[in-house]
Amino acid sequence: MFGYRVPAPNEALLISGKRQRGDDALQFKIVTGHGVFVVPVFSRASTLTLAMQEAEVVEDCFTQQGLTLAVQAVIAFKVGDDHESIAAAARRFQGDQSQMATLVGRIFSGHLRSIIGSMTVEAIIREQQTLGDAILDASKTEMGRIGLAVDSLQISSIDDKGAGYIRALAAPHQATVNQAAKVAQAAADQASAMAQQESIRNQNEYARQTAVAQAQYQAEIDQAQQKAAQAGPLAAAQAQQAVLAERSLVAAKNAALREAELIAEVVKPAQAEAERITTLARAQADATKLSAEAAAAQGRIALDQLVIQQLPEMLRAAAEGLQGANLTVLDGADGLSGVVASLAGQGMALLDSVRNGLSTHVEDFDAGADRKALNASD
Repeated sequence: MFGYRVPAPNEALLISGKRQRGDDALQFKIVTGHGVFVVPVFSRASTLTLAMQEAEVVEDCFTQQGLTLAVQAVIAFKVGDDHESIAAAARRFQGDQSQMATLVGRIFSGHLRSIIGSMTVEAIIREQQTLGDAILDASKTEMGRIGLAVDSLQISSIDDKGAGYIRALAAPHQATVNQAAKVAQAAADQASAMAQQESIRNQNEYARQTAVAQAQYQAEIDQAQQKAAQAGPLAAAQAQQAVLAERSLVAAKNAALREAELIAEVVKPAQAEAERITTLARAQADATKLSAEAAAAQGRIALDQLVIQQLPEMLRAAAEGLQGANLTVLDGADGLSGVVASLAGQGMALLDSVRNGLSTHVEDFDAGADRKALNASD
């Protein structure tokens, strides 16, 4: 519709040219969130952005220790939502709204230098949130006067411009971090290696179990096939074995029968013949022994008769020997009787000696006869 204007959600509509009723302090009307009629010729309408904007600050700052730090920060800001903030921003930036970021950067650069100058490098590095809050607090009043509100401030980088101070501060922590990282990496590598080894072992164990199961299945299959293949030959072999066993029984019975026949036909007659020959040999040996004993007895008798027949002649010869001898008898008749008795005793001793020799000869003859009889019995 002609003369009707509607601002965007992130814009404020500024209407000037006609005295606004109810607000003498403002020389223009601020409209947000709804439309409004703008009378041509008598009124003029313009917009002011309410969108979020950024301002970047890059500043060399001196610390409390006299070290130079290059600090980079980013400020997120916008025009305030209330009419007072919109009016204050409109009066300052309506002609060139791009100047908002430039002015904000300058404001924060001053506060940044001032606050960093009161802090040490260690505090700045370790307490960046505290540094940001301090800068916001210091700039809040000044930003409020120009109708701007800060949503956030972020310190994006802090550099000592090659002095090595920050690096030296970070070295112990970095060493600790590196050591912890190495330990963690080593532990992770070890855990990974152990996991891999465990996985390999599990795979190998699974493969082994699979191979064993397959081998068992194959063995069962092979055994079943072998049993099936050997069923016919096994049955034939069993039948042949039964036949052989029966034949063995028949052969054993035949052998036993033949053995009985041989005993009856050969052994028994041979034993009877051996006993007959042994009996005959023994009878012959006994007869030979008796004959030898009889012959020996007859020899002894004949020898005794011969000795007896010769004994008077022997005594006579002994007496003749004494007849011409120079023999002195001391005892008279008694002494002579003793000499005669002595001669008779020598004769008897001679007779015994001859008998003993003949007995030894007869015993040797008997032993020979016994051996002949034994050989004959064998």
